[in-house]
Amino acid sequence: MAMSDTHKWQMLALAVLLGALCYLLAPVLTPFAIAALLAYLGDPLVDRLERYFSRSFSVTLVFMLFAVGALIAVVLLVPLIERQVSKLIEQFPRYVAYVQDAVLPWVERTFDTRIDRIDPGSLIAVVKSHWQQAGGIASTVLGGLSKSGLAVLAWVANVLLLPVLVFYLLRDWDILVGRVRELLPRAIEPVVSRLAGEADDVLGGFLRGQLSVMVALGTIYAVGLWIVGLDVGLLIGMLAGLVSFIPYLGAIVGVGAGVIAALVQFGDIGSVVMVLLVFGVGQTIESFLLTPWLVGDRIGLHPVAVIFAIMAGGQLFGFFGVLLALPVAAVVMVLLRFAHERYTQSGLYAGGGTSEGIALASAAADISTADDSPVPATSTRAASARKETRPVQAAAPASTSDATQAKSDGSTGGEAGVGPEGVGPEGGRPRRRRRRKPKQGG
Repeated sequence: MAMSDTHKWQMLALAVLLGALCYLLAPVLTPFAIAALLAYLGDPLVDRLERYFSRSFSVTLVFMLFAVGALIAVVLLVPLIERQVSKLIEQFPRYVAYVQDAVLPWVERTFDTRIDRIDPGSLIAVVKSHWQQAGGIASTVLGGLSKSGLAVLAWVANVLLLPVLVFYLLRDWDILVGRVRELLPRAIEPVVSRLAGEADDVLGGFLRGQLSVMVALGTIYAVGLWIVGLDVGLLIGMLAGLVSFIPYLGAIVGVGAGVIAALVQFGDIGSVVMVLLVFGVGQTIESFLLTPWLVGDRIGLHPVAVIFAIMAGGQLFGFFGVLLALPVAAVVMVLLRFAHERYTQSGLYAGGGTSEGIALASAAADISTADDSPVPATSTRAASARKETRPVQAAAPASTSDATQAKSDGSTGGEAGVGPEGVGPEGGRPRRRRRRKPKQGG
């Protein structure tokens, strides 16, 4: 049963209303969006653990795993990143001097061109001024928060509310999905369920697959550069892993920054070779192990679509829009595929919208339906019966005399068990019949 035009307009009005509510309630919905994203990521693991434990106990295990990961990130990664950024700021004048004294002259000699020099002092002064402005803005914001007790309480409430939301969404995720599916109009429920499954494949392929690859690559690069001995190796490795969802960009950024850092810190070719070896090993592991295992052949989001979705979501809805950017991009991608599929099956695509094209598309659909339809069992049995009756009709005796002669041979002169055709009892080699010689009169 197809939807009427009135129902279609009602669905469109409902979608617009939901979008307006999300825009107005964006600050309030931010913790709910974060909790929903974490529940979506943890639901497959809960479903696997549910084979051995209860749903509540499985949710508790996954929730504790999330809590430990967040604790490690706060206790270990944040101070580590802070120290790496401090080292980068301290060594920034050395990097600028190396570019001015070594890189730019080599470029000028190689390409026979002239590049204007940048005063390192002015560049450092600009960086410091922007850093001071950022610090002033941060102090102003913190001061405003400290003055506004309601804002502080709201922030603390959101932090405390997030674990509770994650736990309950993880526990009731399958129930909520089933309830939403029951509310769908029956006319569009099959199509919406199929499109939702495809959107889940696209979004899951990126979040659970590509993000895992990014974290693994960042870890490999950071540990490798730390073994080489770079002071800012951990920061370069994590940055290269973070942008690795764009093909080759992570390796290019990591190799460029790692080579410059190695030349500034060590000044020899051996360290550069070690940096190149680290990224070569990382790319090999990604191509032959990480991507086939974690991503496979799933079609995820295009890197350009990911960048545009995050930027557009942040511009329209702020941080709440950044959280919704990837799910909305996955849904839009699936809807575009569905529209393309419907267009290629329409008469407009087959014949330009003419009556002949519409008839041709209809005939092609009928032919494909007929090819896919099963053959009735009665027709198969009738064909088998005709095949079985044809040999019986053809195996008629040639003449009455031959039949009489065969009967007399089988009853008097033939061997035991020999049929009228002269075939042995076991269907083996045929035996020759012996003709009785007529008696001659005396």
